[in-house]
Amino acid sequence: MEQNTNQELERDETKTRSILQVINAKTTMEGEGFLVHRAFPNGSLREFDPFLLLDEMGPIEISPGNAKGAPDHPHRGFETVTYMIDGTFEHKDSQGHSGKIKSGDVQWMTAGSGVIHSEMPEKEFVQKGGTLHGFQLWVNLPKKDKMMNPRYQELPSKKIPIVQRDGVQVKVIAGESMGVKAIIETRTPIMYLHFTIQPNAQVKQIIPQNYNAFAYVVNGEGLFGNKQISAHKEQIILFEQEGNEISIKASVSPLDVLLIAGIPLGEPVTRYGPFVMNTQDEINQAILDYNTGKMGKIDF
Repeated sequence: MEQNTNQELERDETKTRSILQVINAKTTMEGEGFLVHRAFPNGSLREFDPFLLLDEMGPIEISPGNAKGAPDHPHRGFETVTYMIDGTFEHKDSQGHSGKIKSGDVQWMTAGSGVIHSEMPEKEFVQKGGTLHGFQLWVNLPKKDKMMNPRYQELPSKKIPIVQRDGVQVKVIAGESMGVKAIIETRTPIMYLHFTIQPNAQVKQIIPQNYNAFAYVVNGEGLFGNKQISAHKEQIILFEQEGNEISIKASVSPLDVLLIAGIPLGEPVTRYGPFVMNTQDEINQAILDYNTGKMGKIDF
């Protein structure tokens, strides 16, 4: 009897998650009019605790002089994670911070109590044009951190760990994969992994049992979960929470996919545009603080 129990425990050590839902991203326009594929929120999915939004910017070829961005706008109560695949953006904020995000770079902005920032194409990129492609993820903050001081973490591509093994490459933006840990510090525990999987190769990523997890197909087509459900470019795959392993296999062409997971907060979510709080009163206060200039302004 004891031997059978031990065998059952060994089998339970890795249990592959099944698929909850596959959803098509919705095409929309943001900022001054740049194209995004919105995985969520949309009519099929409002949020996936602790995640509030995932936008894919482009990919789109920009002709000289026609690059668009997102001028001065506020945020409060969550984090924005910008991951550039191609192109260069400049950013400024009301805290006096500025910088550039180039191809492969990541900017992790904790808006906390409130910040006004702008995200605009870099001047040289505007002049010359080129490919614009990137992602923005919104990660909710727990109630205790919603009014923390804003902060930035900027991660150049060369500092982001990359591992290659058995036809699989992973870029470890947050969390851990293939024995390598990310260097970013997250307020809400999450994983953010960018996999490039060669034809017919497979990855089985261990994931904490209590994390919500989803994948987004950047390019190609793959098979996901314990029943190998097919999904393709511009689709988001939601996984059931039961299980501690995510299975992803490429089909006959290379598969480019983001795997993102995090511990759900289980708190009320009240959102109004760029503000995400726990109550309507807190949203009203955020609007008042913004309108009365308490979040500052970009004046440099």
